[in-house]
Amino acid sequence: PHQVSGGQLQRLMAAMALITDPDLVILDEPTTALDVTTQVEVLRVFRRAVRERRTTAVYVSHDLAVVAQVADHILVLRDGKMRELGETDQILYQPADDYTRCLLAAARPAERPGAPVDPDKSPLLLEVRDLSAGYGPLDAHGQPAAKILEGVDLKLYRGQAIGVIGESGSGKTTLARAVAGLVAPCRGSIAFNGRALKPSVAERSRDELRRIQIVFQMADTALNPARTIQEILARPLQFYHGLRGEALRARIRQLLDLVRLPAGVAQRTPGGLSGGQKQRVNLARALAAEPELILCDEITSALDTVVGAAILDLMAELRKELGVSYLFISHDLHTVRAICDEIVVMQ
Repeated sequence: PHQVSGGQLQRLMAAMALITDPDLVILDEPTTALDVTTQVEVLRVFRRAVRERRTTAVYVSHDLAVVAQVADHILVLRDGKMRELGETDQILYQPADDYTRCLLAAARPAERPGAPVDPDKSPLLLEVRDLSAGYGPLDAHGQPAAKILEGVDLKLYRGQAIGVIGESGSGKTTLARAVAGLVAPCRGSIAFNGRALKPSVAERSRDELRRIQIVFQMADTALNPARTIQEILARPLQFYHGLRGEALRARIRQLLDLVRLPAGVAQRTPGGLSGGQKQRVNLARALAAEPELILCDEITSALDTVVGAAILDLMAELRKELGVSYLFISHDLHTVRAICDEIVVMQ
């Protein structure tokens, strides 16, 4: 399973659910991690299965666009209570509840522009040239068994946000991992602030590591469940800045405030937080290093639309306040449009 993309994993799980020809299938966010084109294919399979096998489906989702394609009726929940129940068209076009209207508005996020970046005046921060990378053992020519990236060229200027979009398995995450030094390229170069970066994390200096941070897609697996939020945020502050004692605790409070979390969260473990709160902690941990570039890998794909919109608002504010640059990976064009200056399409 670790050798396939998140979207491929989700399709395998959907296949497992249909193996027994069930009378009732409960689909819990089955297309959350899928790109839009794959989503359409999977939804077509679900609709056909329901129709041909006369299967009843309960489809749980935070994505109204997906629900609109498959559901006859929609039930809107909030805080464990039913807010509205009706036929799909009525819910989408004549919602009766304020919360439903809020969900509909968040489904099409507005643009959140940062300060305009002029490539002629802004310094070049990241330059990727002819980058190729993959996984598995190298052959006699130095090529990996499974090549994922082929000849990628990319320029990102200081203060800029660039979106990277494409289908599941198109190489978006591998590009981010190569920039971060988690996957060594088999060809090409990566320059940061005009200096060539070593291919792997182990070879890079502490300052080079500090300047480029990555926020992973799944906060559940990115945060250590056995540690408190205070311990999680303390590690980069100790490693990069040598903070101790009251200075450390004060900076943790500042970081939590920066990502709009109450100070009391510091004493809790990730298991006691919601998905949106965990993703904010994930972002705070990246900000703790005081980076110049943050690699954001599908960071809103597992969140509901309202929480995802709040994270996008936060990122736009941080970009204005801190001048940080983003390489923002997503399969959702609406999300990328909301926060990015330029878009790179991968296939």
